Amino acid sequence: MSNEQQNTGSPVGEPVYLVIGFLRRPHGLRGEIIMDIHTDFPERIKSGRKVLIGEKHQPHTFDTVREHANGLLVSFRGVDTPEDAGKFRNQWVYVKAAETPPLPEGQYYKYQLVGLDVVDDNGNALGKLAEILETGANDVYVVKNEEGKEILLPAIPPVILNIDMNQRVMKVHLLEGL
Repeated sequence: MSNEQQNTGSPVGEPVYLVIGFLRRPHGLRGEIIMDIHTDFPERIKSGRKVLIGEKHQPHTFDTVREHANGLLVSFRGVDTPEDAGKFRNQWVYVKAAETPPLPEGQYYKYQLVGLDVVDDNGNALGKLAEILETGANDVYVVKNEEGKEILLPAIPPVILNIDMNQRVMKVHLLEGL
């Protein structure tokens, strides 16, 4: 397997898609649809933003975007009726990872961390970062070894010591009881 395949989790040449929302149901008479927000950057969801909808990643462009309850009311260019908007019901909204802006030095998108090799502060292999659980206080990293045993690590500075994206390694300090 090439480095590119290992780094992206996708076959060579296939872009990585990131979920930014989930379309629920049409709302009103102007072709708007309710969208749940599934991104840490909701301010980037704006009119004119190109997105991909559904498993086939069909390209569309937001026409209008406005806050509604705990989510957004969005419409797409060329979609003017609730019937047309209803075709998007219960589908995920994606963006291409390559189109996301870079983060400041030392910060990473969660998808970039999944798959990292995890070692303790003595260099002992613990497994790979398999999943990131979002909790109220801080994220929790799920590390799985080859036998399938899981270690749960709080994503806090005393535990996460270093992330080396070039080597694809995360160095951690195990707290007592882990």
